[in-house]
Amino acid sequence: MGCNENKILLSAESDTLQYTGVRLSNPHHFDIRAGLTYVVIGENGSGKTTLGKIIEKGWNIGLNRIVGDKSSLNIRSIEFTDIHSLTGCNDTYYQQRFESTANDGIPTVEELISDKISESLWLDLCRSLSIDDVRHKRINYLSSGELRKFLIINILTEQPDLLIIDNPYIGLDAASRDLFNGLISKLTKRGTAVMLLLCNTIDIPDYADFILPIKDLTIGKMQPVSQETISMARKEQEKLFSNTPQIDLPDTTPSIPVDYHTAFSLEHCNVAYGSNIILHDISWQVAAGKKWALLGENGSGKSTLLSLVYADNPQGYRNRITIFDHRRGTGESIWEIKRRIGYISPEMHLYFNNGETLLAVVASGLHDNVGCFRRISDEQRATATEWLKAFCLDGLANRYFRTLSSGEQRLALIARTLARRASLLILDEPLHGLDMVRKQLVAQAIEHITKANGISLVYVTHYEHEIPRVINNNHIFRLTKHKKQS
Repeated sequence: MGCNENKILLSAESDTLQYTGVRLSNPHHFDIRAGLTYVVIGENGSGKTTLGKIIEKGWNIGLNRIVGDKSSLNIRSIEFTDIHSLTGCNDTYYQQRFESTANDGIPTVEELISDKISESLWLDLCRSLSIDDVRHKRINYLSSGELRKFLIINILTEQPDLLIIDNPYIGLDAASRDLFNGLISKLTKRGTAVMLLLCNTIDIPDYADFILPIKDLTIGKMQPVSQETISMARKEQEKLFSNTPQIDLPDTTPSIPVDYHTAFSLEHCNVAYGSNIILHDISWQVAAGKKWALLGENGSGKSTLLSLVYADNPQGYRNRITIFDHRRGTGESIWEIKRRIGYISPEMHLYFNNGETLLAVVASGLHDNVGCFRRISDEQRATATEWLKAFCLDGLANRYFRTLSSGEQRLALIARTLARRASLLILDEPLHGLDMVRKQLVAQAIEHITKANGISLVYVTHYEHEIPRVINNNHIFRLTKHKKQS
């Protein structure tokens, strides 16, 4: 590349950088140049997200000294929580997601991008990430993977000079990760600088130009890399991560006795919204005590299937579904169903943005619903504290949930889910945003808990190497995306 193509966009020249009360040490200073890919890597809570916020919009906060022509630079960032800024919705997104009669106020993809939908750039980007078929979907009908693709494309239509993406690969299936990498390579060739905020060394892409390590709120020295040195660089960055502690869990015996034979059974189930068919003729049975993995590409209907089991989807009443030996629609309360289920989903962290402390969020898992807080009893406070301690989060108990890093939030929501001591665990991509150490910590917890007699597990992931060892190869259920008839 010529010098003009790699011109300096900004230089972080102050010894400290701060944003919303968090201060980063910056002893080496660094530049960001056009047309290059930068990887910021470190543990959960190390300061990656804060650094991204500083570069995006913290130039003039405190003593921050970032040099560059801010007025001429288009700097944009993407986080999964940006769904709120796009739609103006908050917890209603979760509550209405599967309610077809309650979604008139939720925009479609086409309505959100209106003037962009016919642009050749928009169409080209959609093809690049293989989501040509989402334009008529309402935003809350997109799968987590489709949603992330849409957020990326929506930002790219603005042709930023610098694009910052926090945990870009979570929620993307293997094919989509390859498409994403191809798209980023094209962007940098056109002159866009890209900064990827990562917490796992395996995710450092081959096309990275520089690695910026960060640990304990201290930014390390920027390191140049190439395709020839990338494998060695990945190995070198492992020193940023602590050793995995042995987890010491509180009581995990199911709080309600396992007095049923079948956790759930789906018989020839179908789910459609208008002409959009999500699930077609799906049958699956999970017996009490069995452990299963649920796999499938983005948009194949995994979350919709789980919504039938978790009693979130009204179309459950149209189908033959048995949960805990009882046929749906025979008089059972949805709360009787939910009381026995520990559930975590990719978007669940979106519904704790109202000023709750970390302790309150974990304690809320001892109730039966999301985003509705009750007074915490002394017993619930003690239980929540035990679970926070088990996941090394007790030092953050009184921090506001929304101020934590995305990885810390995810770990807290796992603690919240497991604290229920449910007999059916539905873990929908539970390791979203967790660094390599905390993934191992959660794996320990899952293996320990599911050894108890009668506990059933449904585990969803796009990384097959992350499937817990308690699941054997005979217990993998795969969904395929329904193809429209021509």
